[in-house]
Amino acid sequence: MSFDAHQMDTVLLIGAVVLLVAILAVRVSVRAGLPSLLVYLLMGVLLGESGLGIQFEDANVAHALGFAALVLILAEGGLTTHWEEIRPAMRLGVALATLGVAVSVTVVAVGSHLLFGLDWRLAVLLGAVTSSTDAAAVFSVLRRVPLPRRITGALEAESGLNDAPTVLLVTLVSTGAALEHGVLGFAGIVVYELLMGVGCGLAVGFGGAWVMRRVALPASGLYPIAVLTLAILAYAGTAALHASGFAAVYTAALVLGNSELPHRAATRSFSEGVAWLAQIGLFVMLGLLVSPGRISLEHVAVAALAGLLLTFVARPLSVLACAWTTRLSAREQVFVSWAGLRGAVPIVLTTIPLAEAVPGGAELFDIVFVMVVIYTLLTGPTLPWVAARLGVAQVGEPRDLDVEAAPLERIAADLLQVSITRRSRLHGVEVGELRLPVGASVSLLVRDGQTLVPDQRTVLRRGDDMLVVTPRKVREATEDRLRSVSLRGRLADWLGGEQPAP
Repeated sequence: MSFDAHQMDTVLLIGAVVLLVAILAVRVSVRAGLPSLLVYLLMGVLLGESGLGIQFEDANVAHALGFAALVLILAEGGLTTHWEEIRPAMRLGVALATLGVAVSVTVVAVGSHLLFGLDWRLAVLLGAVTSSTDAAAVFSVLRRVPLPRRITGALEAESGLNDAPTVLLVTLVSTGAALEHGVLGFAGIVVYELLMGVGCGLAVGFGGAWVMRRVALPASGLYPIAVLTLAILAYAGTAALHASGFAAVYTAALVLGNSELPHRAATRSFSEGVAWLAQIGLFVMLGLLVSPGRISLEHVAVAALAGLLLTFVARPLSVLACAWTTRLSAREQVFVSWAGLRGAVPIVLTTIPLAEAVPGGAELFDIVFVMVVIYTLLTGPTLPWVAARLGVAQVGEPRDLDVEAAPLERIAADLLQVSITRRSRLHGVEVGELRLPVGASVSLLVRDGQTLVPDQRTVLRRGDDMLVVTPRKVREATEDRLRSVSLRGRLADWLGGEQPAP
């Protein structure tokens, strides 16, 4: 079939309209406390065969495009993650992404086989595809809730790392390779691919950061493209070695995002925009792939019951099995269990058995689609309420500072724009009482639309925007100090940082 310029004009018109509507829908979804994926999935369904009539049934294309979108989403996750924030929770995040996945798969697979009558292959696939949490779904809701860093760090690390083992498991089960190699052989493949993926990601990350610091590109806009390309290179190169490209891309992006690179703030903003574009395209495509007329009441019933099994049995057992790795209270464990939103990743993973023509693959896709919609609607809007009832997010606890950064490359410094929020205890503090690290200073205040140059006796107020110039080598200490005063007031100790919850 030929494709001419007139058809391209039509595609661009429809694509531009869908993209603009999707961007505007973000505002609606955030205000409603819903992950935006539900809006995008609905848009895809309305554009599909039951709506405007766009036909899309190619599972292989959906599989390929879905993986490409996940690569970009994981790259953005790594590039925008602050290592210092997730490091204390890394043990729990890794445990949830490995041991937690194993527990979840086992519980859902056994339960689905015994309770719903699914054959073992489909039962294991159902357990595997639903064991992976989704960063986009989790943090589109959690960003509105003031939580300790050890909780957000654990959830972020888990969502970035658990795609790798689940993709491996689903692929090996769908292709039949899991049975060919036996239990020990299967475990060996998983360990090799994960370790090789992490190793390749570290190599590309540190090597790429070394090169980027020494190569002077002719335009600043090339730096974000180069960094994102390095993350994609980590995925593709590792996949060529038959190892886990998903582990590699997240690891490489995490290293690059936390390295001292030129135009680091612009790189993070660029990757965030690309990730949003990937998410919108991914969710709309998955909505197009679903066929509402194919979904029966039996599919809905199985999806509802399997979701109950996952939400109230498998997920809590996964968290309990991993709780030994860190100090989480019982209430925090309950919240982490409830916050395991699945999002689009399980739906993407079901395209693997669809592409491999696994018997029952279409039914599995429909069940998982319905399951994700139902339990995202159930858990997403209730997360703030659950956090408040469990005492994980205290009513009087100040939210973190809003900090934006711009690089000052010629003097190896950063310009921080700090917004003093309503609950911040920076209100009433004098500039001199901030006791910022040597070399850092408050250069300008914006108050009620007016600018003023502060001195040491200038008192900060709610709603102020501060411009803080800090040498890059003490930027982290500067941010920690500002957050420490914001949380505990002028008497906060010099080291700053977040104190453990009682």
